[in-house]
Amino acid sequence: MKWSINEALSLVSRRYRFLLRSWAREASLDIGERLHATIITTGIAGAPATFLHNALLQFYASCGCTRQARRVFDEIPHSHKDTVDWTTLMGCLVRHNVSDEALLMFVRMRRCGVKPDEVTLVCLFGGCARLGDLAVGLQGHGCMVKMGYGGVLKACNAGMDMYSKCGLIGEAKRVFDEMKGRSVVSWTVILDGVVRLEGVKNGRVVFDEMPERNEVAWTIMITGYVDCGFSQESFSLAREMICEWVHAYALKRKEKELNIMVGTALVDMYAKCGRIHVAYKFFKKMPQRNVVAWNAMLSGLAMHGLGRTALDMFPQMFKEAKPDDVTFTSVLSACSHAGLVDYGCFYFSNLESVYGTTPKMEHYACMVDLLGRAGRLEEAEVLVRKMPIRPNEVVLGSLLGSCSIHGKLQLGERLLQELVQLDPQNTEYHILLSNMYALAGKQNRANSLRQVLKKRGVRKVPGMSSIHVGSQVHRFSAGDKSHPQTQEIYSMLDEMIRRLRLAGYAPNTASQIFAGCDSLEDDAVEEEEKELAVISHSEKLAICFGFISTRPGLPLYIFKNLRICQDCHSAIKIVSKIYNREIVIRDRNRFHCFKEGSCSCSDYW
Repeated sequence: MKWSINEALSLVSRRYRFLLRSWAREASLDIGERLHATIITTGIAGAPATFLHNALLQFYASCGCTRQARRVFDEIPHSHKDTVDWTTLMGCLVRHNVSDEALLMFVRMRRCGVKPDEVTLVCLFGGCARLGDLAVGLQGHGCMVKMGYGGVLKACNAGMDMYSKCGLIGEAKRVFDEMKGRSVVSWTVILDGVVRLEGVKNGRVVFDEMPERNEVAWTIMITGYVDCGFSQESFSLAREMICEWVHAYALKRKEKELNIMVGTALVDMYAKCGRIHVAYKFFKKMPQRNVVAWNAMLSGLAMHGLGRTALDMFPQMFKEAKPDDVTFTSVLSACSHAGLVDYGCFYFSNLESVYGTTPKMEHYACMVDLLGRAGRLEEAEVLVRKMPIRPNEVVLGSLLGSCSIHGKLQLGERLLQELVQLDPQNTEYHILLSNMYALAGKQNRANSLRQVLKKRGVRKVPGMSSIHVGSQVHRFSAGDKSHPQTQEIYSMLDEMIRRLRLAGYAPNTASQIFAGCDSLEDDAVEEEEKELAVISHSEKLAICFGFISTRPGLPLYIFKNLRICQDCHSAIKIVSKIYNREIVIRDRNRFHCFKEGSCSCSDYW
């Protein structure tokens, strides 16, 4: 039987496309690249009708190879590019943190007259959500409505998420209200936005209205309660969640799967509530553990500064589960919080070559934090400038925080300019630089920077500390005198400060900024004002309330929305020894367990 050239070409190209699809599902990059080389050397890819470049695009996108995918895409003739090709590349770029390029691809796609579909819009909204790009997101929403995709579930869910991530919860609710049909994902997206932007109380209203709840919805609510210091509510909700899971899954799931699900939830909950040792006990008792369970445990250890424990456990994970990108985020975070620089550099450098994980934004953020905390800011900046993806505010903000710790003023000034462009409303960066100016003796520049914020109407986020006592959450701000037991609290504070001074404590006012003074007498008055301000920080007030409201010897669990300052950290170490109390404080970055005069962070935070 004789084959014509076209028939043979069609048969071979069909076979190659089948192989590429198979290896894309397996993410077999090495084999696929060899096939790509064969296709090039044989010359069969030269005929557009074989659609081999389209198949190669799908393959590289599935393997997460953004550069190769982009190169293959550019080689496809315009006449043979369809909506699927454009969307495939956009989705690959968004998934691998190159969202800005994905948005540019959408603009090019429209200019070329290619009509987007609902999957294209999902990719577009995902990129806008990651970048916080409301302008392009609004255009995408308009496009969705005009093209008749306003009733498509996945597109609406992605649109809601975009508005929520851009801070417009009202617009997200409008999309939600206009939806004719809603899935559990729709409810979960709106729940996440409400909890983040309107608070956990409003979030609970949405949660109670949900006709069905998935694991993500439960986690959002429990984490929201924990972050606000509602530990009692988080435990109560977790118990309710476990009961519901047992009821829903006991009859239709294997006991193994149920044990993993419930065990992982308990590990995650106890770790986030400051009971890391309880979390560890539950983890060890689990009969089976998957990658999610391991990630929960490693992440918890990292948050608590138990980096060496996390690294000791990590090799054991390979016997039970394959690590993923979340695993390595936890491992690098554990190295960062424990100051294990060499270990962190080892795992990061081997991330792709040994473990097959492409470094993502979160991994770079951990490494910048690790190097910055260790004072290796030059290396950290080089890493940032060499990133294959544009650094976000988390990466740059981490580097700025390290500049504040190590007094690198010039680098801090450069970073602030970049951060203002990314997130102009974030006051934390301005406050950090203002403190750096003050510590460097440049009081006028510190005051000037704060005046700029004042004129723009931007206010600093106040520090708040919460403590759960007697089934109620009690919140305190610095110098707060609104609590019904204010007199007893401040009486306890006076007693505590007196005992601290006897033990050698002297208030550290270095980070307390006031307007400049013109005389030695004014300087003395200003220093006294600074000491009074530092002494009445929110966490100290919360501790004093805990002392007068609980039995001696009981541990105290306090949640703070900002990073704990150096003065409070030093003072609470002494307090834990004087009063023989374990005091666990979760600030915005991690847990600090103060016990017998020391902290679990080993003064490295």
